[in-house]
Amino acid sequence: MRVDSLSQRDLPRVSIVIPVFNGANFLAEAIKSALAQTYKNLEIIVVNDGSNDNGETERIAQSFGSAIRYFVKPNGGVASALNLAIREMKGDYFSWMSHDDLYTRDKIERQIMALPTATNGETIIYSDYYVFSDNPSTATPVHLEQISPENFRCWLTMGSALHGCTLLIPSIALEEFGGFNEELRTTQDYDLWFRLSEKYRFIHIAEVLVKARSHSKQGSTHMADVALMECNNLLSGFIKKLSADDVASIAGQNLGAGYLAIASSMWRRGYKKAGIFAGDLARQHGVSSLRIKMTRSIAVSQFSVVKLLRQILSPRARQMIRGIGRRMAQEK
Repeated sequence: MRVDSLSQRDLPRVSIVIPVFNGANFLAEAIKSALAQTYKNLEIIVVNDGSNDNGETERIAQSFGSAIRYFVKPNGGVASALNLAIREMKGDYFSWMSHDDLYTRDKIERQIMALPTATNGETIIYSDYYVFSDNPSTATPVHLEQISPENFRCWLTMGSALHGCTLLIPSIALEEFGGFNEELRTTQDYDLWFRLSEKYRFIHIAEVLVKARSHSKQGSTHMADVALMECNNLLSGFIKKLSADDVASIAGQNLGAGYLAIASSMWRRGYKKAGIFAGDLARQHGVSSLRIKMTRSIAVSQFSVVKLLRQILSPRARQMIRGIGRRMAQEK
């Protein structure tokens, strides 16, 4: 199907949602990126989440006039801003754009074109993306591995690199599952994706469609302690909700080995609490305490090396190393 071969009334409407707090540096560029989409049956919703920058964010948003729908609310966090947009949106599909990120011009078109290839209407599309710090033209691509929808929940738990702004979500799914959890400050996205995956099939298309900006003022950076606590709690919850079939599929139908693999992934990423929880489940399913201790020691050592590299390398260098590592893994 070619999008340009259909009349506008035949195409689903897509709501691009841009939550923003003190976004004067990047907001105009993000809105222009949304307006430049080749897919035209769109609405663009900007939600000002109580910015306190002397009106700069508001002035930028209002400069686009009727080209966007603009809402202002008291500050409550990104989840609350997204939920306001979900209540107000008129589209059949929801597409989140962070105020500091960009879309490729064909992001929405490519994802709408991918929908007929899915097996049913209960489908969420996601894609690959670029990461950049200053200049989008020097961005590093992040190519995700091809994961079957049946293995998506394990992948999300064990360290996926899914970027929420690459998703295209049916609006009915957000209504059904209640939107984002406003009590979460940094993990509201992964919490919702995991809940949605109970019913909806997450389909990956291997195209780079989003440019994600990495900078020091992002929530995961300046709320690092909150993010660590939330991730430990969230991942422990994910582990608890994985089915026996999910866990067994990780290690050839061996539940103990599956939980040990999950524990190792937690420790390698610095999530001590979630790792201990998965390790206890591994022990309950026959894995010896000595094997768990050895696995933890190796994983923690790997985390320490990665943490040191993050401290001494620039963001651009880290992007390059991640890209090289992913290519090496794909070539094995």
